[in-house]
Amino acid sequence: MAMQSLGAQLLTLIILALPIACIAWTVTHEEVLHEVHEYCVRRSERSRHFLGRKFFYLFTCEYCFSHYVTILVLFVTRFQLLYAGWRGYVLAGFALVWIANVYMSLFVRLRLDIKHENKEIAKVERQLEEPQVRKRA
Repeated sequence: MAMQSLGAQLLTLIILALPIACIAWTVTHEEVLHEVHEYCVRRSERSRHFLGRKFFYLFTCEYCFSHYVTILVLFVTRFQLLYAGWRGYVLAGFALVWIANVYMSLFVRLRLDIKHENKEIAKVERQLEEPQVRKRA
């Protein structure tokens, strides 16, 4: 298989990082897998064996888990960055992990901003309702 142009490689990199970020975030944070997450947290803290603790910890940390999702994505897509062969896989792997984690960081920031705005809106709504309650009393 011929190497893609640099522009195509960068576009592929940006696009492939999206599902990596999505999968890593969903497995480690979202309520749909809450029970699995809590089980892994308990096992990562209470396992008698070092390897057992580390194995279950990777399901609780989006950064750690994104490495394994990236390996799976690289296996499925055969994506290589800049070089053909193992060097291209290594570069692609680290670049995908980095970009996926940038996406997750931006997502966290966006969620915090939305949460902050919702609290501000609720505060203003309560302040607007107080004079109406006082007028009725």
